[in-house]
Amino acid sequence: MTWFPLLALVLGPVLLAEALLARYEMMLYIAGWRAPTTRLPPGMPYARGADPDRPPTAYLVYLDGIGKRRFTDTRDGGRLVQALIAAAPDLRVLGQVQPYSPLAAPLATRPGWAWIRRRAGILLFLHNVMQIFVAADRRYRPLYNRAVGGQIAGQLRRAGYRPHSGVPVVLLSYSGGAQVATGAVEELHDQLAAPLLLITLGGFHNGANDLTHARHLHQLTSAHDRIERVCTWIFPQRWRLLRSSGWNRARRAGKVTVHRLDPATHLGRRSYISRESHRPDGRSHLDHTTDTVLALVRAVGPDRPVAR
Repeated sequence: MTWFPLLALVLGPVLLAEALLARYEMMLYIAGWRAPTTRLPPGMPYARGADPDRPPTAYLVYLDGIGKRRFTDTRDGGRLVQALIAAAPDLRVLGQVQPYSPLAAPLATRPGWAWIRRRAGILLFLHNVMQIFVAADRRYRPLYNRAVGGQIAGQLRRAGYRPHSGVPVVLLSYSGGAQVATGAVEELHDQLAAPLLLITLGGFHNGANDLTHARHLHQLTSAHDRIERVCTWIFPQRWRLLRSSGWNRARRAGKVTVHRLDPATHLGRRSYISRESHRPDGRSHLDHTTDTVLALVRAVGPDRPVAR
């Protein structure tokens, strides 16, 4: 097979360059040479859904998959967010968080990346894939978690969230967004003291993050999701043998519940967010996923507000 060495020769330098670029942004954050972005583009709301003048039932933060490269939602992520807002107008929904940027800087708006997007768009996905592995790396994980957890906390405050109010915060993550969601738990607990519910959809994460301060994690998955299955193979912290990992401690504490969305797949026409494919009951996969998420959100109640 002569194609494999050729493929390795082409992809090897690209992957190495992407790995270095992913770490470069983390280094800028650690050194304090660049401050994280805090403001959204003019005219873009900090949250959609419930009226900001009335306390919502919950705040829902959507952390998208590796296609996320703007403040706005990806096509599939946008479908899910819009379906949630339409079905639950009492929620305040945030979709602008940048899971793959410690500096909260959208990839598509950076100098040079627009040119790359037009000519080699696959590099945008590779960059975000590498960011997942940076976030999972034990050398960078605590700082990455603090950076993106702080980004989420800041966006929640600007959207009207009051720390110690007892209003639940739901982190709904798709694919690689699960690595960021599980990592943000500690920082959100420290900054907001919020009741935290995690919902992973085809979640790709290494299982190392501590979930002690999460109320619960609902794992929405499918036997046909090959990408999530690969994740459980490549990260030892997801193996049952490593009993001390954050994931296995949460499972033993009864904090992880698995929900099967068969026959949905991770990507493609039969994905969790597909409007085209339908289940035996007639609902699309998007409708089924939306209904499942909302049922889980409805089941979490607020905490009693803490006097300050």
